[in-house]
Amino acid sequence: MSSSLLLSGSTVSSSFIAPSKLSLERNPSKSLLPFRNVSRSFKSPRCAVDSPYGGNVPTFPRTRVWDPYKRLGISPYASEEEIWASRNFLLQQYSGHERSEESIEGAFEKLLMSSFIRRKKTKINLKTRLKKKVEESPPWVKTLLEFVEMPPMDTIFRRLFLFAFMGGWSIMNSAEGGPAFQVAVSLAACIYFLNEKTKSLGRACVIGIGALAAGWFCGSLIIPMIPTFLIHPTWTLELLTSLVVYGFLFLSCTFLK
Repeated sequence: MSSSLLLSGSTVSSSFIAPSKLSLERNPSKSLLPFRNVSRSFKSPRCAVDSPYGGNVPTFPRTRVWDPYKRLGISPYASEEEIWASRNFLLQQYSGHERSEESIEGAFEKLLMSSFIRRKKTKINLKTRLKKKVEESPPWVKTLLEFVEMPPMDTIFRRLFLFAFMGGWSIMNSAEGGPAFQVAVSLAACIYFLNEKTKSLGRACVIGIGALAAGWFCGSLIIPMIPTFLIHPTWTLELLTSLVVYGFLFLSCTFLK
């Protein structure tokens, strides 16, 4: 009985296996077709590196453009305000994408550096031209320039404000009296500034009094030549001459060595 079961089992198993073998031998293409479709439809999964930084953040399309002007989308003759505006606009548009922001910032830094170098060369060329003109000037001009110096701009503005204030004070006080007090204060301020610069009180007094005398002399010659309709009726000759004196005192304590 066991032998009959073995024989029957073999026949049953062969009945299930044989048709599959025959089907593969008769039409192998049909049997392999589903596997081909699977292989064609299968796609490799995208890695995180392939996706843009930050998800769906747009990517700057001109990251590989070498010209910084073209990368920022501006003209080569653009001003600094236009460069800043283009940089801020692009950073706001492509914020969140690291490579885009680095490309925009790199182009912006190149333009800033080239602008700085251009301004520096312009200043150097200007100094060279001035130095060349001084060297080509007559001897008396060279001698005069040896006594002149250029202080910092903040010093110039502070002293200009001081003497302009003295001039305005003299004009406002012209109806009450002469500008003698204002002139004396201006002379004292001039001597103080000169003493601070030269470290010599005697020389400072000589230069200050000389500037006062020169200003008063030039004012006495120039003011009468001005037409009367250009001068305010309440302004006296003494007041107008004191305004010239303030100018001389300012120049002497600011630009003389």
